[in-house]
Amino acid sequence: MLLHLLRLIIALAVASALAACGRGDGAANRAKRAVSDIFVDVTEASGVRFTHTNGMTGEYFFSEIIGSGVAVFDYDNDGRPDILVLQGTPLADPSNTSGATQCSARLFHNETVVSENGPRTLKFTDVTEKSGLCSHGYGMGIAVGDFDNDGFIDVFITHFGAPNQLFRNRGNGSFDDVTKSAGVGGNGRWGSSATFVDYDRDGLLDLYVANYVNYSVADKRKCYNYTSARDYCAPTSYAPVPGILYHNLGNGKFEDVSVRSGITRAYGNGLGVVAADLNGDGWLDIYVANDGNPNQLWINQKDGTFRDEAPARGAAVNADGAAEAGMGVDIADFDGNGSEDIFITHLTHEKATLYVNLGQGQFEDRSAAVGLYAPTTPYTGFGTAFIDYDNDGWLDIVIANGAVHVIEEQVRAHEPFPLHQIKQLFHNLGNGRFEETTAVAGSAFALSEVGRGLAVGDLDNDGATDFVVSNNNGPLRIFQNRVGGARPWLGLRVMTGRRDAYGAKIELKRKGAPTLWRRVHSDGSYLSASDPRVLVGLGDATEIESLTVHWPDGKSERFAPPPLRQYTTLGQGRGIGAAKP
Repeated sequence: MLLHLLRLIIALAVASALAACGRGDGAANRAKRAVSDIFVDVTEASGVRFTHTNGMTGEYFFSEIIGSGVAVFDYDNDGRPDILVLQGTPLADPSNTSGATQCSARLFHNETVVSENGPRTLKFTDVTEKSGLCSHGYGMGIAVGDFDNDGFIDVFITHFGAPNQLFRNRGNGSFDDVTKSAGVGGNGRWGSSATFVDYDRDGLLDLYVANYVNYSVADKRKCYNYTSARDYCAPTSYAPVPGILYHNLGNGKFEDVSVRSGITRAYGNGLGVVAADLNGDGWLDIYVANDGNPNQLWINQKDGTFRDEAPARGAAVNADGAAEAGMGVDIADFDGNGSEDIFITHLTHEKATLYVNLGQGQFEDRSAAVGLYAPTTPYTGFGTAFIDYDNDGWLDIVIANGAVHVIEEQVRAHEPFPLHQIKQLFHNLGNGRFEETTAVAGSAFALSEVGRGLAVGDLDNDGATDFVVSNNNGPLRIFQNRVGGARPWLGLRVMTGRRDAYGAKIELKRKGAPTLWRRVHSDGSYLSASDPRVLVGLGDATEIESLTVHWPDGKSERFAPPPLRQYTTLGQGRGIGAAKP
């Protein structure tokens, strides 16, 4: 504990000193260059009307504070990412779907308007009932992926208190609930985040589901905070539940291989999950962020089994040797060295954690050294993502915050749900450090809400990464990026066969600038799924020397540089030759 406090004091002192001396890009300089908001809240103008309900009754049900996820994906292949957001239900009976609407989830079709002179106006239409994508239960997490390789993205939804659901995309704008025939209902466990991943390289997307804790509303235990007032219990008050790994059999059915694969040998209160090749051997691994327990890094053994190597590889606990309240997680190469780094959001007073990949999957907690320790410590982070919001070629970080224990100042102010906090934005300086740019990100970032799920994607196809936030017991928010498209960019949809090549890595070499590495994925964040297209900001170095795709099956292929400022589809086997290892 003493070491933890010492680290915090040092980090705060360093942050203060940097601000005082104006090193890097200080607040005053940023204010001068901020001629307009970076992100603008366009929710109301877009036509989206959605407010999440967490079913709170005053009983402090533990599940009230968890929230629900959101997804950004193109369900009808019209080239415009759509939005799916999950809803809660009355917690007295979370499996009860009766109420104002038949479907607890809502699907919004993207009908963005592009005028002749260029401006793009985001517009969405609620098509839930028409689509048949009706989620029945207290919605938690979303995973999207084409599990049957028919060219259309399918949807998997996890629930609290009700079976999970798998929806097969018919390809005509509608969905079928195939949960029962597929065998992925979840066996009564509380599902959280999930990811589609072809872990055995057979060309079919398998499914990993993180489970949270063994809890039901019948559990009447009471918890209290430091003032002796009633508060929500901590997740460690309940027993953790192992995750589930489903193997895709290729006939519309999945087989539960959790025990055989080894992923039940270690587990915690699973909330966030990402599939990525973390040790650089060409096989996709699975990383699970646990809420209050050590994280797991399931290294793929290439024979259908996994081994948790998080403790040995430095990715289980923080630099002080303590497990943290892992909620949101994203994985990307933030420093441009070709290896994937891990970022996790945590509880207030714990800070967010950046595990830097030292090479071949060995990690070190460098949260303080990169400038993230002090500014994230006052907040409880949930949804998060690496995004290059200004297209300078360096991946930045966005976080949706919201407390899980009541904030006394808000209680005294008689707030109905006293957990709200602002969002945060961190700019990658390109030298291994981040600087917080929340203050100049726009008035939308000053909105204090109970942030939970966060999904990213270029909603209006202008080359700037937008994002969507699902607030717990609050409105869905759509944040449009107004600056990213000013710099040159490259948009890619990377396909293997008829589906997105999850796990593929893009290696983009530029003349006179560092190589850019990006991974095709939709997983990560918190209970959410993002647009699997890859948007690469090129900064000032726009001359592309080579573009290589490293496919999930271990093969590599070169492609001619695509045109800038538009989206191009790259298909496996359609390049200009195999690249040397």
